[in-house]
Amino acid sequence: MAAATLFGFLIFSIHLVIAATQPFVFHGFSNNKTNLTLEGRSKLKPFGLLELTKREKNVIGHAFYDKPIQMFEKTNSSLQPNVITSFSTSFVFSIVPPSNGPGGFGLAFTIAPSKQFLGASGDHFLGLFNSSNDGSPSNHIFAVEFDTVNGHKAESDTEGNHVGVNINGMHSENKEPVAYFKKGSESNKEEFSLEKVDAVQTWIEYDGEKGILNVTVAPISVTRPSKPLISAAINLTNVMKETMYVGFSASTGQKRASSHYILGWSFSVNGAAPSLNISQLPKPPSKEKDSSFPWVKFAIGFLSALTFTLLCLLLFVTLYKRYMRFQALEDWEQDCPHRFRYRDLHLATKGFKESLLIGIGGFGSVYKGVLPITGTEVAVKRIMSGPMKGMREFAAEIESLGRLRHKNLVNLQGWCKHKNDLLLIYDYIPNGSLDSLLFNNEGNFALDWDQRFNILKGIAAGLLYLHEEWEQVVIHRDVKSSNILIDGDMNARLGDFGLARLYNHDQVSHTTSVVGTVGYMAPELSRTGKASTCSDVYAYGVLLLEVATGTRPVTPGQLFLVDWVIENYHDGQILEVVDPKLGSSYVEEEVELVLKLGLLCTLYKEDYRPTMKEVTRYLNFDDPFPDFADWNHYDSQRTKMSLSFLGVMSSDTTTSSYNFSSIGSSTFCK
Repeated sequence: MAAATLFGFLIFSIHLVIAATQPFVFHGFSNNKTNLTLEGRSKLKPFGLLELTKREKNVIGHAFYDKPIQMFEKTNSSLQPNVITSFSTSFVFSIVPPSNGPGGFGLAFTIAPSKQFLGASGDHFLGLFNSSNDGSPSNHIFAVEFDTVNGHKAESDTEGNHVGVNINGMHSENKEPVAYFKKGSESNKEEFSLEKVDAVQTWIEYDGEKGILNVTVAPISVTRPSKPLISAAINLTNVMKETMYVGFSASTGQKRASSHYILGWSFSVNGAAPSLNISQLPKPPSKEKDSSFPWVKFAIGFLSALTFTLLCLLLFVTLYKRYMRFQALEDWEQDCPHRFRYRDLHLATKGFKESLLIGIGGFGSVYKGVLPITGTEVAVKRIMSGPMKGMREFAAEIESLGRLRHKNLVNLQGWCKHKNDLLLIYDYIPNGSLDSLLFNNEGNFALDWDQRFNILKGIAAGLLYLHEEWEQVVIHRDVKSSNILIDGDMNARLGDFGLARLYNHDQVSHTTSVVGTVGYMAPELSRTGKASTCSDVYAYGVLLLEVATGTRPVTPGQLFLVDWVIENYHDGQILEVVDPKLGSSYVEEEVELVLKLGLLCTLYKEDYRPTMKEVTRYLNFDDPFPDFADWNHYDSQRTKMSLSFLGVMSSDTTTSSYNFSSIGSSTFCK
């Protein structure tokens, strides 16, 4: 069975080699798509044309016969090296320049070890090479170029409209201006332009035994000249590999662009290529020519001037409407950052497609999008609540977040207002929210302690910037794990500033509305409704405990996280609350610091809580942590503490059950 399989494989391999060495001929390409590999801009056109490039700038087109060609003949003696195969090809091509301006750059018949040319450039490189590999012997590429533009180096290809023989690069070993020898003459040449004639017929023949290359060209209306344009000794032994691919490559450039077409093609090894029957080829593409009638030129000029005038008028009206629309913007809209077009955001999110929804919050939905112009990934927050309420929240987030810049805050890129849709556009953060990483992750992934500790320090730095380092005091009012996003480097970014409030550093906050998330709200909010930096510190303290324990602030069974940690602290087993997902892979000193700091930040009386500056110094071990030795056990206030933790406590103003005499309060939260 194995022998039969091996025999079948050998027969199949021999068949492939034979198939790859048989002559082929294409009289047009409409029915031969399976025999060609097209890449780049190349495509098959109706009526049999093979289009390598269109008149578009900076494009490349490749078309190669899909089977490899055997390029060496086996000798009978093992002492003699293999002999390079002779080959012959004939093809008809047409170059159509633009009606106005110069065309370029040309095309090349190519023999290469691969049908793909990774990193190849257009312009003078014709889609075969680039500036770094041009001329490298490792390319193993033979090409006959039909160039219409002056060369890329002063010492080579200085003449446009020429034929060149190239080996491994764009330097032509042999080159001649495009011409053919007239019938019956071996000295009288007739030059012609590749771009002006309807089509060009080409014959390329290489004698492997003698190492002689002949290249002949002529307009399609001229019979084959008896003398080739180029006849030169070329040694391709070191260029060719055992098998190679044959085909065409063409390119355009930044300032020049022509259409390049192949009408017919034949190829053979060890024999003459089959003759092309011109009558069976598709018609050459039409080339636009300047009209010789003055009135036509006048009409074209008049219509062009009229069109230009109308376009200018339309542009003026459009700009005027836009100017008037922006003149009507409210003050807060004038000061906001970049305003996006709604159409771009609609395209970026595919019409706010449900599959691109990455989050739903109290103030709207968040979609992932890709901006159509830049390709930048963004997150688009869409607010669709009642117009007045939504506008206040919308303006607040733009006013605060729009001018804030810190590595641990979400960066707002811009905004958009469209009918009842209010949209904020900010950086897309790939790893989602801290809440999802702590509780909703799939598989066995879990944040390790180093990542958690770094995240907590990052949020502390962000809150310090908001409270003390920016030009105004910013109270976030909704610090929680679902509002913390984790970037690709596992750094934390605080976002969602829809509830934020600002005031000057020499003033006191007058915010009295009770807002926030149950579990993170400071006790004083239920009594006075007054939000301050202290209430942000309280929420951050809950976050410290949440990250260290892997437990939500309030569990479905009404377990209050702060109460639970305090209970374990007073029982002398504070490390018992550490998230089981961490196992024993954590630094006890850091974990204990985070837990105690969480308790310190969540003290019932706000005046005893530390500032964010002190919090950051504790986390960085720059200052010694206060002594907890004099803390008393929970007493009858525990029930009230739990109720206040839920944000529903009455106006009871009784002081905390803790004795803070040993902690001091001169530098704590005010």
